[in-house]
Amino acid sequence: MSCKELEIQQREICELYKTDFVPCEELSKVGIALGTMRLTPINGLRHVPEGGTNGWYIWGGKELSSRPDFFDPLHVQHLSDRCPLVLRYLGLPPGYRFILAGDYVDVWFDVALLNTST
Repeated sequence: MSCKELEIQQREICELYKTDFVPCEELSKVGIALGTMRLTPINGLRHVPEGGTNGWYIWGGKELSSRPDFFDPLHVQHLSDRCPLVLRYLGLPPGYRFILAGDYVDVWFDVALLNTST
């Protein structure tokens, strides 16, 4: 899929959920729990970007671990190989979350994700 096609899909998701489109640069980093990508559901949440990251954290399974080594840094450009399902949701702005499980999709806003003091 081309970058333009992906941007169109991301903009469509943002329109569907009536929110702004906030793109992720291909060389920006997500935090991804690579060891959990075989589990379902796939979860994503976006904090405010900082320090070269775009704010996205992605993991598989029902539990979000608090272990400091749970997430691995990965450039967005490599997600097409590791977890292509999430790409269309990466234009959602900070404060958004998603869950993907087969045909089930849930996207919502979580104001607590914008609190950077924790």
